[in-house]
Amino acid sequence: MTIVEQKPAAASHAPKELVPSRYAVHIGEIEVLVVSDGVLPLPAQTMATNAAPADLAGWLDHMFLPPNKFDWPLNVLVARSGEQTILVDAGLGMQFPDFPRAGQFPLRLETAGIDLASVTDIVITHMHMDHVGGLLVKGLKEALRPDVRIHVCQAEVDFWTAPDFSRTDMPAAVPPVLRETAAAFADMYRDRLCTFQDSHEVAPGVVVRRTGGHTPGHSVVDLQSNGERLTFAGDAVFPVGFDHPEWHNGFEHDPEEAERVRIGLFRELAGTGGLLVATHLPFPSVGRVAAEGDGFRWVPVMWDY
Repeated sequence: MTIVEQKPAAASHAPKELVPSRYAVHIGEIEVLVVSDGVLPLPAQTMATNAAPADLAGWLDHMFLPPNKFDWPLNVLVARSGEQTILVDAGLGMQFPDFPRAGQFPLRLETAGIDLASVTDIVITHMHMDHVGGLLVKGLKEALRPDVRIHVCQAEVDFWTAPDFSRTDMPAAVPPVLRETAAAFADMYRDRLCTFQDSHEVAPGVVVRRTGGHTPGHSVVDLQSNGERLTFAGDAVFPVGFDHPEWHNGFEHDPEEAERVRIGLFRELAGTGGLLVATHLPFPSVGRVAAEGDGFRWVPVMWDY
């Protein structure tokens, strides 16, 4: 794994942020850039809806986290393989005033020197608002090339025609917004959708595969080149999941299946030693998974400069 060399941004385009918002690695011949879309604050209990409140409080205290709120990181990924530039997920967008610290990915792509018109493919892990909302930002569709391919599992598209929230445990205001955002995305980009059933090779060494669980068509993206591996796990993995993979997330539409998917991914990654990136792991969310007793351990990579 090596760092992609980046030229300093011109002074007029220098980011005003105090912390970095992108991190670059090579996976063999594939260039990868993890980009932060910002932060999404949500009630802490959404991370562990089947845990005893005292157990969740103990975990939060152990992790030096506040008891009532958890700031979910939002990460998207850009990969360059051959002649293709692939965007994986698109963040929240800027149409949600209650979340002013999110929706940053279009600006951050620009400061990274990535023109939206250069994106040949977009992979959507699932159609929750913090993964497709960025594509609804005013003017963004026009900035994309007209022949951009948007890859999403057919089961995901089908689910959002009449979504079932009966097994989720979200704040009451969230399901209507999720439903509206998914419908707006499907309506706006219907002519550009490239659906698949179980798996699809998007570009050389870049494969999207359905896992289900979090949503019926939830998918992960595997990158492999020259013996190196990275998996973008979308919402299959949350920070609490390493210590407690059995704890359910309130946004999971099939919590038991999501638990099986999570444990399966952890075992797979612990076995291969491949890198893991996930939407809601702390930025830059690049690390490995180690098996530890009945659970797992997150091993972040040392930042390279």
